Amino acid sequence: MNACVPFIPRFTLWLFSPPVRTTAMIDRKPAEQATPDAYQTLLTILDSIDALVYVADMKTYELLFANRYIRNIWGDVVGTKCWQSLQSGQTGPCVFCTNDRLLDAVGQPTGVYQWEFQNTRDGRWYDCRDNALRWIDGRIVRLEIATDITERKKMEEELRRLAISDSLTGLFNRRHFFKLALQEYERFRRYRHPLALMMADIDHFKAVNDQYGHLIGDQILQAVARILQRNLRQVDILGRYGGEEFAMALPETDLATARALAERLRTAIADTVFATGQGPLSLTLSLGVAAIGDGDSIDFEHLLDAADRMLYQAKQAGRNRVVVWESTADSALTPP
Repeated sequence: MNACVPFIPRFTLWLFSPPVRTTAMIDRKPAEQATPDAYQTLLTILDSIDALVYVADMKTYELLFANRYIRNIWGDVVGTKCWQSLQSGQTGPCVFCTNDRLLDAVGQPTGVYQWEFQNTRDGRWYDCRDNALRWIDGRIVRLEIATDITERKKMEEELRRLAISDSLTGLFNRRHFFKLALQEYERFRRYRHPLALMMADIDHFKAVNDQYGHLIGDQILQAVARILQRNLRQVDILGRYGGEEFAMALPETDLATARALAERLRTAIADTVFATGQGPLSLTLSLGVAAIGDGDSIDFEHLLDAADRMLYQAKQAGRNRVVVWESTADSALTPP
C-alpha cells in the first residue's frame, strides 16, 4: 500500500466540500462570524505544526490548504492534485484519499474513529494508527491524526513473546505449552486423528550444575533446546516443562511414529559433544511417550500423566532410553 507522501507522523484535516482552490475561499461560517480571529488563529497553529497538515477536497482530491512543513518540502501545492503534487510517479489518488474505512464512514453519525494499517516508507513496511473525528454541519469534515506506531507494535510483540516464552531457552513456557497442547487435544476429540505427548529429561543434569556451574548448565539447556527444535516439525509443540525437563505435543502422530521420533531425539543428544569453557561434555536423554487415536477416550490430564510416568520408568530403568505407554494395557489411566 503506497501513500501519497513518505510517512512522517502527521496531523491531517480532510474537508469534504465543493472544489475550492484557496484557503481564503474556504467556507468560514459560522465560526468566523462568531469569533473573527479564531479562524486565522487556527490556521496559524496548523501552519506551525512540525508535521504534515493539509486540507483536501475529497471529490476532486485538490489540496485546499498545506501548512509550512509541506511547503518547505514541495513548495506551493495548494490547488493541485494531492497525489501529483506531493509524490511524483503516482497515477491515482493516494491511500488517504481512498481509504476504504474513510469512504465507508461518509454519512455515518458524528463520532471518533480509530484503526490501524500498514504503509511503506523507504522500501520498508511500518505500522500506522489513524485517529479521526468527524462531524456533519452541511458538509463532512474529518480530522485525522496518523502516527507511526512501529516501535509500539514491536514492544507489544516483545511483551507477548515474553508472556508465552521461557526466558532461558526461548521455547514455550509451561503455561503456554499447556494451552497449545490442550487445543490439539480438543482437535483430536473432534476429528479423532492421533495425538502423541512426550516428556524428556536430561540425565544427571544436577551433576552438570555441580561440576561445571550454573552458567554452563544454562548453556547446555539452550543447546539441548536447539537440538530438540531441529528434530521436530513446525506443527509440533515444544515447551520447557521445568528445570531440565521438556514437553512435546505431536499432532497427527501415532505411537509408532512418536516412538521413532523419541529414539531420534535420544540419539541426537547422545551423539552430540557439547563444547564448554571447561572442556567437552557428553549427555544423555530419557523420554516417556504416550499416544492416543480413534477409539481412545482418555482425557488430556491422564494422557500427560501417562507420558510423565513413562519418563519416570525410563529413569528407573537406567536412563538414556525411551519408554512408551500402551493404552490398552494400562486400565488405571482410563477414566471411569
